[in-house]
Amino acid sequence: MEKIIQVAKISAVQHIQSIMAAAGVPIVEGYHGEDQSDQCLREHAGRIGYPVMIKAVRGGGGKGMRIIRSEKEFQEQLESARREAKQCVNDDVMMIEKFVDMPRHVEVQVFGDHHGNVVYLFERDCSVQRRYQKIIEEAPGPGIKPEVRKKLGEAAVRAAKAVNYVGAGTVEFIMDSKHNFYFMEMNTRLQVEHPVTEMITGIDLVEWQLRIAAGEKIPLSQEEITLQGHAFEARIYAEDPNDNFMPGAGPLVHLSTPQADLSTRIETGVQQGDEVSVHYDPMIAKLVVWAADRQAALTKLRYSLRYYNIVGLHTNINFLLSLTGHPEFEAGNVHTDFIPQHHKELLPSQKDTAKEFLCQAALGLILKEKPMSEAFRIQTQDRYSPFASSSGRRLNICYTRKMTLKDGKKDITIAVTYNRDGSYSMQIEDKTFHVLGDLYSEGDCTYLKSSINGVASKTKLIILENTIYLFSMDGSIQIGIPVPKYLSSVSSEGTQGSAIAPMTGTIEKVFVKAGDKVKAGDSLMVMIAMKMEHTIKAPKDGTIKKVFYKEGSQANRHAPVVEFQEEGSDKKGTE
Repeated sequence: MEKIIQVAKISAVQHIQSIMAAAGVPIVEGYHGEDQSDQCLREHAGRIGYPVMIKAVRGGGGKGMRIIRSEKEFQEQLESARREAKQCVNDDVMMIEKFVDMPRHVEVQVFGDHHGNVVYLFERDCSVQRRYQKIIEEAPGPGIKPEVRKKLGEAAVRAAKAVNYVGAGTVEFIMDSKHNFYFMEMNTRLQVEHPVTEMITGIDLVEWQLRIAAGEKIPLSQEEITLQGHAFEARIYAEDPNDNFMPGAGPLVHLSTPQADLSTRIETGVQQGDEVSVHYDPMIAKLVVWAADRQAALTKLRYSLRYYNIVGLHTNINFLLSLTGHPEFEAGNVHTDFIPQHHKELLPSQKDTAKEFLCQAALGLILKEKPMSEAFRIQTQDRYSPFASSSGRRLNICYTRKMTLKDGKKDITIAVTYNRDGSYSMQIEDKTFHVLGDLYSEGDCTYLKSSINGVASKTKLIILENTIYLFSMDGSIQIGIPVPKYLSSVSSEGTQGSAIAPMTGTIEKVFVKAGDKVKAGDSLMVMIAMKMEHTIKAPKDGTIKKVFYKEGSQANRHAPVVEFQEEGSDKKGTE
């Protein structure tokens, strides 16, 4: 029975490809055959010519999809794609297609009704992706001329008519640098990014879907559907871009969003206090904006991202700000390799935090002390008590105190002098700053209004546990408050250089056993969590003494997965 089902699925793909070709829809060369043996797939990949894309027949959102650039990496990538596809869609039937280098991912929204009518609602560009999943979508596609737009739309309509399609659907194309496009697949549903189409057409796609399902005709003719303005959608994820976009579960300790209006939509299913679970996709929300043209819409998107503030877990918001501010993105030069191509600019190596932000953090701490001092003053019933004063008042001299903050792993010492006029002089290394400011509240949020060497700024201030969070027009910054050693219950030194679980998830496959010798970079285990697969590799050469997890078991984030016995040494340690 399983063989019959597999043959039916592959035959369906082959049938669709032939239907598209007969309908005059451009298609990509590929293999969609019944023989799913490793050898057969490898031979067809060689025939088509590397690079090729291998992907699950029933996959979506990049699940079960791999780009293979040489025969050497074929087997490992094939097995990985199959495992991921089996986990996500319970189907590991694969197909192979020629991979177009630096392609654009352009899709067309279509609607068909029971009366034989089909229309297109223009295209969306979904090229900017990581892990083959979209993170920025826009409509219409940047740089696409009206004549190409018309050809795209008409090809999508032919594709829908060729299969007598009814309802909302998306015809997806690969587009090369010369704007030649090829049919990739059709998604028979409304997609995550459908709001950008609604924004540029003024059409409620969900309403259309319901009307058509009820047997009505499509409300508008093709000529009546007009394109107005430009829209972007940014997907906000619980992930760490600096750790290869590793997803992460955790609590939304603080969550505040930009103000929604007719040209700004926020689509989400969470609120402050909720938990992002390991059992689902790590997407927190979709931020959708519209404006009269692309540049205005991009400005609005960046403005709104700055007001999307989250504390409690890693997010991609700062990365989205970096991405949307990149000159090539601003110019509309997008493609699916955009992030790898511009990786160094989008994810630069960790730099020291600007001293001005350190001054803001120190000022925020000082100003937070004042209510505590006032409370103590009330308790002592002595309003003139010098012990209840936080003004640093001294006779004949200005009081100077030293504060220590953490910029990443680096301790920063700030010498703070309390000036008689209520301002502060802050010295960091060899530079001195004149600082003044105050705290005020807007709704449930606390803001720091400050002046650093005459430059005024407004910053949202959140202090939780041992971290100061600053949210401003420059993005978000985290500055640590050092914890005394006697209060620190857990040391991270024991896990440095270790083979540890990068996230909480299920151990899908174990490649090693006790006694195995491994080299640095060898695969130890495969973990699946939050709809993605991650391979845990050996951090160094060594011999496996003990494996802590079996296939199917759960591992918590940062948990050691194996114990190493170093080669040529009796020294043992848990890693």
